[in-house]
Amino acid sequence: MLDEPDFGSYVAADGAALLRFAWVLTGDHHLAEDLVQEALVKVHRRWSRRIEQPGPYVRKTILRHYLSWRRRRSSGEIPAPDGVDSVAADHADGIADRDALWVLLATLPRQQRAVLTLRFFEDLDDPAIAELIGCSPGTVRGHASRGLARLRQSAEIVHAR
Repeated sequence: MLDEPDFGSYVAADGAALLRFAWVLTGDHHLAEDLVQEALVKVHRRWSRRIEQPGPYVRKTILRHYLSWRRRRSSGEIPAPDGVDSVAADHADGIADRDALWVLLATLPRQQRAVLTLRFFEDLDDPAIAELIGCSPGTVRGHASRGLARLRQSAEIVHAR
């Protein structure tokens, strides 16, 4: 039976990676911290049941909390960071593109953003993503296709300005 120090050492070892994963999903550091905290509280309650591979289990819990937030949030508004409209000419193009991508990712529906995060950040294939989200691999491909198309369309609009 695993005891609390094992849970604490797991969080100490993987906490930063879990926070990065949640940050990529949410695009907001504070929301990512809340998401990780909620997931870890839920996982801690089940820790004594001997979780064989805690990493995927905790990430799945984070993902499920993230996807369920849409039902709990009272507003679908996503505040844009200050200065999004004006990108300074002296910044590197890569940094500007990365910042623009974060803004565009924030406009995607949660399912599409989750699929793209799992595919490109976690490097998972369609069957693994489908298992995590609880849908078919075809649905995952559909979310990915629509999400990427929406990102491309939004990027074209941004570059046309």
